[in-house]
Amino acid sequence: MTSMSPAAPAAGSQSRTFTTIGVVGLGTMGAGIAEVFARNGHAVVGVELNDEAVERGRQHLEHSTGRAVRREKMTEAEQAELLGRITFTTALADLADAGLVVEAVVESMEVKKAIFRELDGIVSPDAVLATNTSSLSVTELSSATSGPGRVVGVHFFNPAPVQDLVEVVRTVVTEPDVLTDVQALLASLGKSPVVCGDKAGFIANTLLFGYLNHAASMYEGRYASREDIDAAMRFGCGYPMGPLALLDLIGLDTAYEILETMYRQGRDRLHAPTPVLKQMVTAGLLGRKTGRGFYTYEGPDSPVVVPDDRTPSDDDAPQLRHDVRLVGVVGTGTMAAGIVEVFARAGYDVRCVGRSADKVAGVVATITRSLDKQVQRGRATEETKAEVLARVAGTTSLEDLADVDLVVEAIAEDLAIKTTLFENLDEICKEGAILATTTSSLPIIALASATRRAQDVVGMHFFNPATVMRLVEVVSTVSTDDDVTETTRALCARVGKVAVSCGDRAGFIVNALLFPYLNDAVKMLEAHYATADDIDLAMKQGCALPMGPFELLDVVGNDVSLAIQRELYQEFREPGFAPAPLLEHLVTAGYLGRKTRRGFRDHSRR
Repeated sequence: MTSMSPAAPAAGSQSRTFTTIGVVGLGTMGAGIAEVFARNGHAVVGVELNDEAVERGRQHLEHSTGRAVRREKMTEAEQAELLGRITFTTALADLADAGLVVEAVVESMEVKKAIFRELDGIVSPDAVLATNTSSLSVTELSSATSGPGRVVGVHFFNPAPVQDLVEVVRTVVTEPDVLTDVQALLASLGKSPVVCGDKAGFIANTLLFGYLNHAASMYEGRYASREDIDAAMRFGCGYPMGPLALLDLIGLDTAYEILETMYRQGRDRLHAPTPVLKQMVTAGLLGRKTGRGFYTYEGPDSPVVVPDDRTPSDDDAPQLRHDVRLVGVVGTGTMAAGIVEVFARAGYDVRCVGRSADKVAGVVATITRSLDKQVQRGRATEETKAEVLARVAGTTSLEDLADVDLVVEAIAEDLAIKTTLFENLDEICKEGAILATTTSSLPIIALASATRRAQDVVGMHFFNPATVMRLVEVVSTVSTDDDVTETTRALCARVGKVAVSCGDRAGFIVNALLFPYLNDAVKMLEAHYATADDIDLAMKQGCALPMGPFELLDVVGNDVSLAIQRELYQEFREPGFAPAPLLEHLVTAGYLGRKTRRGFRDHSRR
């Protein structure tokens, strides 16, 4: 399925000429919007409630442009010219000549409607009225005017002068030429406009806050620590911030209100604010702005996290409670080869077991190629390469694992095959050996129960490619011995990985948070709410994610994504986790993503 959005129209193709721009509300966001337009040569009229608010708005602009001067991104002359294009006033009547007015006042429907009602009688009939709301109904706001067809949402992201994304929100009555003209204007400012329908959260917030709410719920249920949840998403997905740290940055009160608004409009239970958010807001723990949220900060508005009663102590750093010298790895695929290399590079002797001599030789060849690349890039020497390869021994017999201290299973994601392997390992491996599985979705307790040493069985979920990705999810079952969990975490640190701990349930941390978000994106596309390109762009530019959801789905594989989503739905029985029908249909059609050269996009011509 190819779902490409049309390119934003060139600035010259618009039917309106926007010379004067009005901005109502000069707080942080409004002042930033005014700066964006003035920076691009537009005359701007900024309106505030009173002289004091006008002065605050002027200071916002002076400070913002002053920073640009200090960073040598603007000269003092350019700053003076920019500020000279902005007129400050307390009278809405001064917006009579504005071709576009952007409202950026407090998130109150009553306040915004009153402004739109007044503007309707001031500006010309063909002027465009826009709101910067992030959650309120643009359709309801438009009903306060005599011409709802000229009303549109233009949701800038903070800080507006820096963030390129703008969500252009169309209502069911927004006139096509209004949409085209606003897109063209935003493109002329160097912004990236994406078009979406009018529902709470629009694109970015709808997808982002469902994910953040799920993370808060995971923390509330004590499934994993705040540090481990955040580390999992940073190191497992490459996100710039963990979800709980991001909630602190946004403000828990803001997050609660956005989720509450989204839930009231859509009645999606996944958007119902998890109770811990309301409790923290009631207690005044709003995040960075108050100095305490999920984390504790040096003071109000400080980004510096300081230790509190929930911060792990250095004295509690995991220790090797079991002596691990010799490691066994069962499997010969990409993941198995990567794990063998990780342990061998860290100084461990490794025995790799495969079904045939050719497959075992393939693992050694894969590791050799990997090391050759490192040598070429100056990251390893020929001597290091020889030492690493000398630590790797291949075999086709499980019996050769009799004296290993740790076995890492990395074979096919098939419960029956893995169960049989664990039955064999239980009989072969010495007493006290740790039996680890790299499964990403199967119940580890089922494998543990196939042995007589359930206390020694643990999940050790590496991420692909294992040589590059730093995260390992250490998964404990109800039977896993604490010393085994601690040893596994300590071992991860020894081989240069970041270990996070969690319980044995579908998805662990990363997949449990990632795949419902991807599934929500598919549902959004399925509902024709926005195009795949616009959704991807919104999440990359609006949320600073390394890949958009559809790019990621095509890389992961839609069949893999569907299997994981089915596992999550089967385990949690949450209606919102049911796989999107569109995902099911693409898999049925064989459109699996890059590996079949067609998925959400057609990759055959790329």
